[in-house]
Amino acid sequence: MDKFENEVEAANALHKKYGELKTEINKIIVGQDEVVKLVISSLFCHGHSLLIGVPGLAKTLLIKTVASAMSLNFNRIQFTPDLMPSDILGAETLDKDRDFKFIKGAIFNNIILADEINRTPPKTQAALLEAMQEKNITIAGVAYELPNPFFVLATQNPIEQEGTYPLPEAQLDRFMFNIALDYPSYEDEISIVKAASKQASQIINPVLTAEEILAFQELVDQVPVPDNVVEYAVKLVHSTRPNTSMATELTNTYIEWGAGPRASQFLIKGAKCHALLNGKYSPDIEDVQAIAIPILRHRLVRNFKADAEGVSIEEIITELSKVK
Repeated sequence: MDKFENEVEAANALHKKYGELKTEINKIIVGQDEVVKLVISSLFCHGHSLLIGVPGLAKTLLIKTVASAMSLNFNRIQFTPDLMPSDILGAETLDKDRDFKFIKGAIFNNIILADEINRTPPKTQAALLEAMQEKNITIAGVAYELPNPFFVLATQNPIEQEGTYPLPEAQLDRFMFNIALDYPSYEDEISIVKAASKQASQIINPVLTAEEILAFQELVDQVPVPDNVVEYAVKLVHSTRPNTSMATELTNTYIEWGAGPRASQFLIKGAKCHALLNGKYSPDIEDVQAIAIPILRHRLVRNFKADAEGVSIEEIITELSKVK
């Protein structure tokens, strides 16, 4: 924040930089504007994101493009059944003098793409998720700080379940956003096909430095939030918990487990960033509603009745969001 005279100047700078980011990313990524916005929001909120979509929707390309536009170090880890925690975190090895030396793993980068995170066993998943939470790792009793800023953007294929290890709800809760990627529209797919041969020649110009990202993260933390917005976010989360005082009939009918307090915190932080990206200086209830689905989607567990009747988690969240 030192480079800006006040919060208003910083907020205006963030809004401008967001526009420049979109311009650079759109050189490579066609459509997916909401997905891009959520990924960028998670970076400004110190958060991590899980991207779920069928193969071929440019999940990896999107993340690489975002990393390039932000001039951050990037590493892709392909998760497989034989991947070990040491492959991610690093390990101690004997050097030529027969002394132990720590060799850093792939996680020591600003942006980590955890590709198909559900294809590796829980032991390896847990190693990554612990690093996400603590922002450091411990090897042989020695703590190592991870780079700052540090983000994990994980991908998951929703259609191939053979040979996968689904993340438990408690571990899914570490991700700020659960972002669903859908097929492009007919018009967007026409543009994608036409642009495919030109992408190799497109140059992504860095728009943000690591220092600027850290300054904007601090700005998001300091954004004031009206009491009615906080109360709305907390009430929304409470309404997802069945058989409680604020539970709705919809919740009691279709929800097995509701969201925890971390969801309330992420709703407010996400709403603050959403407001800034849209040129506002403080969030309102509409900002909370705009990010409610990707924040709550992986924190609610539907019951058998919802599954049998085809009631989606998105439909439930949308209805609960209407109650003010």
